[in-house]
Amino acid sequence: MSTTSANEIISTRIINAPCAKTFRAFTNPQHLKNWWGPNGFTNTFYEFDLRAGGKWKFTMHGPDGANYENESEFVEIVQNERIIFNHIVNPLFQMVITFEEAEEKTKFGFRMIFAIEELCNQLKPICIPSNEQNFDRLEAELTRMD
Repeated sequence: MSTTSANEIISTRIINAPCAKTFRAFTNPQHLKNWWGPNGFTNTFYEFDLRAGGKWKFTMHGPDGANYENESEFVEIVQNERIIFNHIVNPLFQMVITFEEAEEKTKFGFRMIFAIEELCNQLKPICIPSNEQNFDRLEAELTRMD
């Protein structure tokens, strides 16, 4: 499910896995690289320093052969609850990822916060379906874990 406001895109889903496992799917780069991004994308990670102030640098490889360079800086990591990072290359935004226990499942969420309303509105038609595909890929990765 996705909702939006003037400068935010919020996507949530109930994931059929406990919070600790869902959190591990993000915090372990060997799992994260398998599901991060929309359908057809693959990732090459160069740096994944999961701590406040740590960097996450990677290339997303699109199904059309295009490469998308990404760099983020982690702001906050709360075990099994929340990860916040700033995407520090265009497009600029802050991502708040939430993990909430929901009867042995996880209420999982992306909250993308843009400083510029126009940029948010421009990206909504891309980000909303892409986030849903990302969640589908996360669920597939969770079934392969352990």
